[in-house]
Amino acid sequence: MHDELLQRGRQVKLAVFDVDGVLTDGRLYFLEDGSEIKTFSTLDGQGIKMLINAGVATAIITGRSSPMVQRRAKSLGIAHLYQGREDKLAVLDELLAQLGLSYAEVAYLGDDLPDLAPIRRVALGMAVANATAFVKEHAAGVTQARGGEGAAREFCELILRAQGNLDAALAAYL
Repeated sequence: MHDELLQRGRQVKLAVFDVDGVLTDGRLYFLEDGSEIKTFSTLDGQGIKMLINAGVATAIITGRSSPMVQRRAKSLGIAHLYQGREDKLAVLDELLAQLGLSYAEVAYLGDDLPDLAPIRRVALGMAVANATAFVKEHAAGVTQARGGEGAAREFCELILRAQGNLDAALAAYL
């Protein structure tokens, strides 16, 4: 299976991430004033930065809207952010038209039913370890790590490895 995932990752030019359950642990924390708190993994953030530095475009497509997600995307250099969009495949269609890319050049990491259509359509559609069973059944692969706990890093490193860029990305820190 790993060789198949590497093959699927070779042509990826765009990596797309869901947020809740993928870049976070999926839990929602609400304060008394109605605001919410999200926690993000620094490991995932570094993986996304390495992917961007290797020339792979990145995007977030999420059904919820949060100022924290906007801040996180900006801090990581994620150029394409879509919040409050339930039909993720429609958003992906818009983005691909804008970038002049095809589904064969996309990797997507998700965890729940709204992510299923993109996961099934793109070249490298993956689910995090704590995704729903139904989504995992339809994904090309499943990360070993859970969402918010290094799953996005694992996904990014798989793409970098598939494209022969992981060693160079790591060597930059030696």
